[in-house]
Amino acid sequence: MEKNTFYITTPIYYPSDKLHIGHTYCTVATDSLARYHRLKGDDVMFLTGTDEHGQKIENKAKEAGKTPKEFLDNIVEGEGGILDLWKLMNISNDRFIRTTDDYHVSAVQKIFRKMYDNGDIYKGAYKGKYCTPCESFWTESQLKDGCCPDCGRPVVDAEEEAYFFRLSKYADRIQHLLEDTDFLQPRSRVNEMINNFIKPGLEDLCVSRTSFDWGIPVDFDPDHVVYVWVDALFNYATALGYMNDQRDGYKKYWPGINIVGKEIVRFHSIIWPAMLMSVGEPIPKHVYGHGWLVIDGGKMSKSKGNVVDPYALAEMFGVDALRFFLMRTFPFGSDGNFSNELLIQTINTDLANKLGNLVSRTTSMTEKYFGGTLPTQREEDALDSELKDLACALQGRYETQMEAFQTHLALDEVFKLIERANKYIDETTPWALGKDETKQIRLATVLYNLLESIRICATLLAPFIPDSCEKIFEKIGACEACRTWEAAGQWGCLPADVTVAKGENLFPRVDTEKALAQLEALQEAQKKAALPAIEVEPLMEESVDFETFLKSDFRAVKIKNCETVKKSDKLLKFTLDDGSGTDRIILSGIRAYYEPEQLIGKTAIAIVNLPPRKMMGVPSCGMLISAVHKEKGEEKLHLMLIDDSVPAGAKLC
Repeated sequence: MEKNTFYITTPIYYPSDKLHIGHTYCTVATDSLARYHRLKGDDVMFLTGTDEHGQKIENKAKEAGKTPKEFLDNIVEGEGGILDLWKLMNISNDRFIRTTDDYHVSAVQKIFRKMYDNGDIYKGAYKGKYCTPCESFWTESQLKDGCCPDCGRPVVDAEEEAYFFRLSKYADRIQHLLEDTDFLQPRSRVNEMINNFIKPGLEDLCVSRTSFDWGIPVDFDPDHVVYVWVDALFNYATALGYMNDQRDGYKKYWPGINIVGKEIVRFHSIIWPAMLMSVGEPIPKHVYGHGWLVIDGGKMSKSKGNVVDPYALAEMFGVDALRFFLMRTFPFGSDGNFSNELLIQTINTDLANKLGNLVSRTTSMTEKYFGGTLPTQREEDALDSELKDLACALQGRYETQMEAFQTHLALDEVFKLIERANKYIDETTPWALGKDETKQIRLATVLYNLLESIRICATLLAPFIPDSCEKIFEKIGACEACRTWEAAGQWGCLPADVTVAKGENLFPRVDTEKALAQLEALQEAQKKAALPAIEVEPLMEESVDFETFLKSDFRAVKIKNCETVKKSDKLLKFTLDDGSGTDRIILSGIRAYYEPEQLIGKTAIAIVNLPPRKMMGVPSCGMLISAVHKEKGEEKLHLMLIDDSVPAGAKLC
């Protein structure tokens, strides 16, 4: 039987800097939906990628003394970059697109020409307001307190020759699409689009620029580059082979579902379908605009400096724990207030106390009372029916929520069964049954019912915490046939004489006070490490109080050994004598500037009271101090070396 196809995409992320937990939230949600559809047996295509053109990228690259492509390659493909982050977070995307990919560039040129030939693009002159970070044009009336209504940053006056897309031509069709179909979800987004953009009157959209070069050239007018939102939005189609022969799947998978943050709903629900109408292609099945993760009521922003590093959280708590927290805690269509306290509370309450405890107690009792393998005889009781009924009905309730993109509510349904199973343990008192030789069959029945409940829950949790669920399946003796979508809707799939293996505790409780202190120290260290290199330019005017300065413990260290780090083209591993009598290991990203042999025997300066941070699997315990400047546009770095007569461990003051 032919499988149903399912195409789902994240937005393509703008790689002007490293991604943060907000981007991770969107990508994990999309990944969970893709995994759910694979579990159901659908033929899934899951796309993510990067949006790499525009004035902001061009400016950032100039600031870094690099070409735009060099700047982007480091952020996208470099160590600790976007591809590394998605690998760490166990993202199961089938394809990854960069809008600098050759096939996409040529396809966008054809698309632009097609809209032009159709009479939907014309040349004019643009005069108005422009937000560089958002790559967005605005009229005076659309500004909020004189700033960009999306990001709140100042706008600049812009005036230049430009091509325009006849967006106004499609106003009625877009209004019908929004009001009379379920194209845009959640429904709360529709009124916002109608009231803020449709009713005031859709103005034609500026779709080319001449004031910068970093973009896709308009092939019939090379002084112009294609406006980034035309370029970016069509990635969802070009990645499947639309207007190019280097990719395939457009006829098979199109149209699909676009998962996006609420700040770009306007582009995806108004401009995107209008451009598809212009070229005569089907619009997406749905655009779903999720909420933001906010801190203290404000959106996370790299420019505000309030972003949260997913690498640090995954390293401390585990990837699945972080994935689970993001999907369990925040209603997907609404904003969610992120905090470290809430993360730890969710891990301890749901993963440790509820799920982890259920798995641990059940497998432990099976090993204790039956040596790990249940006898095949059963003795039913009235207490069993409520648990079984809840388990057998779970798949349908879960499916309803997942199909509506309500991932948090789907998890609510699963945890209702987990909570009921924990209560069932208290009701049936297996520890008491274990003391009575005449109750062994009843005890085996209770444990089997618990194992079956765990199996069904683990199957439905697998899209969210895939690695942990694999371990649960192994613990409870669930074969491959017991882990399918069909099996999740059935009771009794585990063999009667199932064998379990208790193994390690999957979700140990987190010491809240200790973890919060570690996170605070880590975040402070990362802020220091992320400070921009000081060039020979005016010094910072901001003052630092003396007590804060004294908290950093600067010490002289002797470099006993220096070596390259396997699989890293940036890191050097230093073995240091810091005067304590124990070697200190510090990793530093200065490989491009020194050969290891040059540094052995030298005396350097290190901050030694920073919390350890793993880099390429190796704990780095501190930071070596270097000086950076630019010379003829090229970055130069000098490790700070001092007189070798200074003893190891000497405190700098």
